Amino acid sequence: MIFARTPQFGRVKRRLAHDIGTPEATRFYRATLERQIGSMSNDPRWTVWLFVTPDTDTGHPAWRGAVPPKQVRSQGRGDLGQRMLRPFQTLPPGPVILVGSDIPGMRPRHIARAFRLLGRHDLVFGPARDGGFWLIGARRIRAMPRDLFADVRWSTAHALADTRANIPAAVSTGEADTLDDIDTAADLWRFRTMSTALVA
Repeated sequence: MIFARTPQFGRVKRRLAHDIGTPEATRFYRATLERQIGSMSNDPRWTVWLFVTPDTDTGHPAWRGAVPPKQVRSQGRGDLGQRMLRPFQTLPPGPVILVGSDIPGMRPRHIARAFRLLGRHDLVFGPARDGGFWLIGARRIRAMPRDLFADVRWSTAHALADTRANIPAAVSTGEADTLDDIDTAADLWRFRTMSTALVA
């Protein structure tokens, strides 16, 4: 599952736009989203679902041809935690993984490893260096913890720790690779520097 916002000018990556300007931030988001959907949907090991916001944009041109229309759904109402929990409760049976749409370092191998971890854990998290997480997966053999995202301080260094604190002791968790979403110019600079170093 990819959680995505319609890539419209001025409505995406506002913190990044404050640092580098709205045109450049919008271009970055569009390119990252397109590449992410393309690389994930071309892999035969899983089915990609898009959960989009605003809810009225399920038919937006950005999603056409990306995945079949039946696999594009609205996120629905509620805070981020409520919207994230909903797909885990409504999609067809089987293990599922949810990611955001602004993780330029994400590759199919990261998703494949997370699915392997779900072979022996109820939940799996992909931590980010800023204290949040870029991935959450669930085996869904048992019901999701109802209060998994209760009182989580989103967009802070406490997001992952708050979520982990809501997990009952009987629920096993695994940890996937550490990757970062891009919220600020510093994040973008760090990603591009690391990417250049890897290529070199």
